[in-house]
Amino acid sequence: MSGYLTTHVLDTGRGTPGRGIKIALYRVTDGGRDKVADAVTNDDGRTDGPILPEAAFETGTYELVFHAGDYLRATGAAGAEPLFLDEIPIRFGMAEESHYHVPLLLSAYGYSTYRGS
Repeated sequence: MSGYLTTHVLDTGRGTPGRGIKIALYRVTDGGRDKVADAVTNDDGRTDGPILPEAAFETGTYELVFHAGDYLRATGAAGAEPLFLDEIPIRFGMAEESHYHVPLLLSAYGYSTYRGS
């Protein structure tokens, strides 16, 4: 099985999928980080396909950056400026060629993540 990466966003404050959230994926190296993909979540809070498909998969360290601020503003959940949460980076490692799923559980004042299936 070749590796690939998927993600999704759940708005835990509203109990709905996080729709229309921009996500950037970076590969992290000693020299910095390089953007490898961009995506926007669909009505189900997921990207339309793997954010890192099998053909582009490499083991290593990556960072997903969720642009949550625009979404929180649009839903009226943002609160006063500056936002408590705006861009949310999640840095993680992928050590083997398998399916990695890294979701974001989001509210205006907190978030969590985990390695899903």
